[in-house]
Amino acid sequence: MRTTFSSDDIAELKRNPCVFDCTENSVYYTHEFKQRALQLQAEGVSTKEIWRRSGFNITKWKKHYFRLTLRDWRRAVQKSGLEGLTKRGGTPHDRGPKHTDTDTLKRLELQVKYLQAENDFLAKLRARRAESNSGRMKNTNSLER
Repeated sequence: MRTTFSSDDIAELKRNPCVFDCTENSVYYTHEFKQRALQLQAEGVSTKEIWRRSGFNITKWKKHYFRLTLRDWRRAVQKSGLEGLTKRGGTPHDRGPKHTDTDTLKRLELQVKYLQAENDFLAKLRARRAESNSGRMKNTNSLER
């Protein structure tokens, strides 16, 4: 049985920069998210954690959705390389009409939005690290002699 999304769920999903489009029965992720998700999984990050880190409410999906989705993406990459994640029919979830210029523009806008969010996250992380490092005492033993 597939996950069915309400109109509120669809609106929430469409606001996420990792989502290209969404319908009642399907979520179409950006190419960048698919690549990053596969990379994170290869680094040992759990499948649910990948979606959680990307700002998704993971309670909306069935138990094995994340694992099976990444399996499909891995198979597409094995079959056709990274291009397999974007070309029409590359994965079962990407079958649909050919992409138009409007779709390309939307994908690029979403990519910019995703990268900006990632940069904001990294900037906050750097600021936290700098803040925590600023209060540390340096090795003063060598200066006392």
